[in-house]
This record gives sequence, C-alpha cells and structure tokens, in this order.
Amino acid sequence: MAVPKRKMSRSNTRSRRANWKATAVATVACPQCKSPKLPHAACSVCGTYNGRQVLEV
Repeated sequence: MAVPKRKMSRSNTRSRRANWKATAVATVACPQCKSPKLPHAACSVCGTYNGRQVLEV
C-alpha cells in the first residue's frame, strides 16, 4: 500500500478537491411531445422511443 512521505498542504488538497464537482444531467427534447428526456431512453411522458410507442403511459 502506498503511503505519502509528506503531509499535503491545505492549498494543494483544496485545489485537488475543487475538480470534484457535479455535472448537470444531459437532456434532449422528445421529438413527439417536446418534453425533456434522457438521451437514448424512452420518453417518460409519451412513452415513445425512436419514433414508435414502447411504453404504455
């Protein structure tokens, strides 16, 4: 197991942790009902995917 030889300073620790940020969920508009949905997934509002009905909503 690797163990650091020296203590990492606060500024180095905080600048490293600054890159751990949440990203917004990518959404696209549904071609049928124009509501936002996840890409490559069936629409939860109208139940269509790739131009055909796949879910009963």
